[in-house]
Amino acid sequence: MIEAGLAPRTKANPYRKRINREPSPLLATGVPYATIILASLLPLLFVADTGPLLPPLGFLMLIGWRLMRPGLLPSWAGLPLGAFDDLVSGQPFGSAILLWSIAMLAIEWLEARMPWRGFWQDWLVAAAAASAYVVVSGVVSGAKLNLALAGAVMPQIGLALVAIPALSGLIAWFDRLRLQRIRKVG
Repeated sequence: MIEAGLAPRTKANPYRKRINREPSPLLATGVPYATIILASLLPLLFVADTGPLLPPLGFLMLIGWRLMRPGLLPSWAGLPLGAFDDLVSGQPFGSAILLWSIAMLAIEWLEARMPWRGFWQDWLVAAAAASAYVVVSGVVSGAKLNLALAGAVMPQIGLALVAIPALSGLIAWFDRLRLQRIRKVG
């Protein structure tokens, strides 16, 4: 006879690998912040002489996490994460702090009005936020509003619109990692 705690994982005992396991509090709270910080650092690898090459990946990750897991990031999370993005992106200090905080508050307001959404509504919200962020951050950086600015930000907006579904899948993968059950000691 096999003891109850030592039985192999079978259809008869599907919970064998789940006993004494729970999500790590460090992973559960740290993964969203770490992914947003790493996404803010990623555009530093692609340096362009004439203008920005990649969309604001840190901002897109922030919006993606906020839309996918509404209660995970507090409304004030835009302040420290935006400050980090300002420090590494070269934007005037305070621009990402303001824009990320406004985006978090706007999504909070929108979520109170539309609590049930689907992928297309989330994609539309993220696309509008990313487009507005790129245009406003271009203006805040000191660039003049002209046709050259529009030509410089259109590829960045287009890449942001295409990147939103891919980032949603990546965020879902990180969310599964965040909630991975790990052996509990003690």
